[in-house]
Amino acid sequence: MNFSENQPGLKARLAHVAIAASSAAAVLTVGVSAVTAMPATAQDLASDVAEALQLRLPKTPIDEIACDRFGPWCEVVSGETLFYIDKSARYLLVGRLYDMEERRDVTASRLLELNPDLIAAGAARANPSANENTASAPATDTVDLSTLPAEGAIHWGNKKGPKLIVFSDFQCGYCRRLVDELGKAGVLVEERPISILGTQSRRLAETVICASDPGRALHQAYDGVLDPSGASCAETRGLDDNEAFARANGFAGTPVIVRASDGAVLHGYRDAATLREFARPAKEQRK
Repeated sequence: MNFSENQPGLKARLAHVAIAASSAAAVLTVGVSAVTAMPATAQDLASDVAEALQLRLPKTPIDEIACDRFGPWCEVVSGETLFYIDKSARYLLVGRLYDMEERRDVTASRLLELNPDLIAAGAARANPSANENTASAPATDTVDLSTLPAEGAIHWGNKKGPKLIVFSDFQCGYCRRLVDELGKAGVLVEERPISILGTQSRRLAETVICASDPGRALHQAYDGVLDPSGASCAETRGLDDNEAFARANGFAGTPVIVRASDGAVLHGYRDAATLREFARPAKEQRK
């Protein structure tokens, strides 16, 4: 979603908020009521809410806003957490959202996509490998890629583009969305599966990496049409190394994106424009 698009009446709304900024109390109570007073698409509404949030919460990174899923609430993704804000951008909710018809904890499902290990912390995985008994280290901003073996990787994308290394789980919803953005970014992808969501994820990873065309099998796995046979081949030795590397560098969830040129790390889903800029060597990036 592009939050920078100017919408009709935006300058007037921003001026209203800027005047109110002279009083802290006013800043917290003045909403963008004009948003609800005029017809708008979900994307238009999300853009307006994003601008209001950037004024009120300037130090909070806003990765995604969706205003077409949960009635009067917009869902806001910030890193690996989420919260909700009403469509007038006045009231912010931090807590659990339940779907009473489906009898489902919507927040728990979304948090599981954003960071599976936070939800499943302490839960025993089925048939854990010996390496899984080692606790994860704190997350780092850069990693040493020299310890990664040739095994355990699936290569796809633009062979002439800059390379990004992606640690993913084939059952992770944000990893699936990231595939589309990586394709749009025109980068070469070295995807390294890690089995955060348990045995099924591991079987999918083994099936993909042992396929005659791993790149094609990878997309089938994300589309949910690959039968997880759990094939065995020499390449599967690298899957344990992928997971050991992830734990050693504090990768608590998926996806994790690493720039191959220098080991710089991005945690979580990003759009194509961000990926394209990140993939460039650091010295070439815009200041």
